[in-house]
Amino acid sequence: MSPGDEHDSFGGVGGSGQTRTRLPEGNSGDVYGAGRRPVRGSRSLVTVVGVVVLLIGAIALANRGGGDPADPSAPRAGTPGKTAPTTATGVPPVTTRNGPIPTGYAHDEQGAQSAATNYAVALGSDGMFQAGSRRDIVRAVHAPAVVEGLLKQLDSSYSADFMRSIGLEADGTAPSGLTFVSRTVPVGAKVREYTGTSATVDVWCTGLVGLAGAGSTRPVTSTWFTLTEKLTWVGGDWRVESSTQTEGPTPVNGDNRASTTDEIAEAVEGYGGFTYAR
Repeated sequence: MSPGDEHDSFGGVGGSGQTRTRLPEGNSGDVYGAGRRPVRGSRSLVTVVGVVVLLIGAIALANRGGGDPADPSAPRAGTPGKTAPTTATGVPPVTTRNGPIPTGYAHDEQGAQSAATNYAVALGSDGMFQAGSRRDIVRAVHAPAVVEGLLKQLDSSYSADFMRSIGLEADGTAPSGLTFVSRTVPVGAKVREYTGTSATVDVWCTGLVGLAGAGSTRPVTSTWFTLTEKLTWVGGDWRVESSTQTEGPTPVNGDNRASTTDEIAEAVEGYGGFTYAR
């Protein structure tokens, strides 16, 4: 894979086993306000990070906290031909973790959706920019057969030159006084193919990326994209074999006032990220 790949639009969110979020209509205001560049013109950092996401073969996360352990005999949501409501559906799927990443997903379509969604967040997190945590994340979510080759590819991609190009120090840390933001927030998921030993899952996401803080020349911006993850059932769990990323579906921008860089930095430091799963 090579830098410079751009995302293609992804058509629709219909299909089996999906979750939906209803979005407001009719707002055409620029979320960044009149003082910012147009959204599509301010994506340089987002695009670079998006290319790296393509290299990792996924983007990921973890599961919904709380609730009772999953009951294997309980009926599961996400059956073909049925649409899910805007709220979370199904049963809490996992009770075990590999570090911060939930593992031990159910061997069914819901489990595949949960795995793909959680892995999307982990692989889209700021932990991917630190060598040690990046290796832990990649080993936790990928099939063993692809891990070592992928790690070599990523270590080369997350080079000192790349870090400097996106405003970070050579070791992936943020410059003094700034907060680096890289978060992926899943909106919904659906199964495209399922065989029992493999699954292809689309995860519709929004993401935040940039540097927050006084003097930042790379403000935190948002993007919308869909990850298509190919999973395999190996070692009693779902793991990522490969993935692709396409642009959208992208909702109409709201008319919210753009926050200051200090407000964004305080929010990122004050609001912890979530783990997701049906």
